[in-house]
Amino acid sequence: MAFDVIISGGRVLDGTGAPPYRADLAIRGDRVAAVGRLDGAEAATVIDARGRFVAPGFVDCHAHGDAAVFDPAVQLAALRQGVTTFVLGQDGLSFAPGSAATVAYASRYFAAVNGPLTEGPLTVGELLGGYDRAVAINTAYLLPHGTIRYDVMGPSPAAPTRDELARMIAHVERGLAEGAAGLSSGLEYLPGRYASAEELAALCEPLGGRPYVTHMRAYGAAAGVGMSEVVEIATRSGAAAHVSHLHGPADVLLPLVEDALARDVDLTFDTYPYLRGNTILAMVVLPPEVPGADTGRALEMLASGELDAWWPQLAETWPRLTISHAPGLAWAEGLDMVEAAERAGLAPAEFCRRLLVETRLEAGCVTARPDEGPEGEESVRRMLRHPSHTGGSDGIYVGGHPHPRGFGAFARFLGQHVRELGDWTWEQATVHLASHPARRFGLAGRGLLRDGFAADVVVFDPATVADRATYAAPRLPAAGVDDVLVSGVRVLDGGEPTGATPGRALRPS
Repeated sequence: MAFDVIISGGRVLDGTGAPPYRADLAIRGDRVAAVGRLDGAEAATVIDARGRFVAPGFVDCHAHGDAAVFDPAVQLAALRQGVTTFVLGQDGLSFAPGSAATVAYASRYFAAVNGPLTEGPLTVGELLGGYDRAVAINTAYLLPHGTIRYDVMGPSPAAPTRDELARMIAHVERGLAEGAAGLSSGLEYLPGRYASAEELAALCEPLGGRPYVTHMRAYGAAAGVGMSEVVEIATRSGAAAHVSHLHGPADVLLPLVEDALARDVDLTFDTYPYLRGNTILAMVVLPPEVPGADTGRALEMLASGELDAWWPQLAETWPRLTISHAPGLAWAEGLDMVEAAERAGLAPAEFCRRLLVETRLEAGCVTARPDEGPEGEESVRRMLRHPSHTGGSDGIYVGGHPHPRGFGAFARFLGQHVRELGDWTWEQATVHLASHPARRFGLAGRGLLRDGFAADVVVFDPATVADRATYAAPRLPAAGVDDVLVSGVRVLDGGEPTGATPGRALRPS
């Protein structure tokens, strides 16, 4: 019996939640062909997995690789953590579907998160086609509500007319037909912030079994506001719901999750195993009345002094902000706002204003939360142990000093939360990071190691898998994952990329 690849002698974590068992795994073409004792079988490539686990490739449920995924360094960062699929189109803002003006807006407003991709107009089908077999990892795509709203209504804060709502729904229906895996919203960003639950529920109605994925309107201690809206949207539309990066005190969040489940909401959520966040600076520091979706007007307000009375309220915020992305002011990347201001000879508020103006609101920042410390860490652990949890990095790869989560979250799940802390068993980790998210996003034939399933396979050492990226050195690839295959093609060999680009643009089936 001949195969293309045999992974021999490892302990298989098949994604079902079953304990690991010793077996060989054979691949023919892009599919798993056999799992079991394969003594005497031959293959063109044999990978010795003795002493290591063999698992289905992990699915990063929340990655901002929309443009960055074409960077080989970003692909390596994912593969060295065992991640073989990115779910893109997060937080309601990405590049499709939209006119040239819409693509330009999404590129500009979310530049510190997604980076620039291309000029529009762009359809979902065209975007997915650009990913297919062009990168080493798979990609799935969520329809971004904010992009759709901007394409129909521009930066308007008004409620949509009946005609405008119909045009947005048509965008959703076409995007789903072209292969989108769901719909995302970003209700702290613009223009998503202007949407009502009624508007969002109407856009969710065509989803069928595909999820509504939301960056809620409020998190942390105020997460009840955001979760009540999630429940309302899911109840009105019948959509499944998935909450992005559900962070904050577990004593607040877990009862909200349980209440939603008790109301028969099909709810899941992702978290990343860090306390700090990473986002666009404008969202953190500008008051709600600044129309960030209208860059020209926002810059006028910053330059005119209209916000002079606002800045003193942020005195306690400045030390918690580290500059991650500052085009034209790259010397400031990696410095906190107070230190950068001191180097520039300015007060923090004035330096922040300068940073926003000179980057045209493109600046990004890593944000320390007030709950950093043992209580915050314990909340992270309690959240990821919940059975509705799936793994997501919220990885941002833009700028000279991004958050380390894009380079280490999944290795941190394994090295710290499984091996060191025991929050999951190895088999539970594989469910949270592979099979559960594959099911949630409709990635049929992935997430499990069984005959006929796609051969997305990761081989890792349970004794050495670990994150290496830190806040001080955020771009260090993880350790302990040395061999990865995507659709049966070896993309990581001995920890080094092979240069192969078998990644598929995944369309739910």
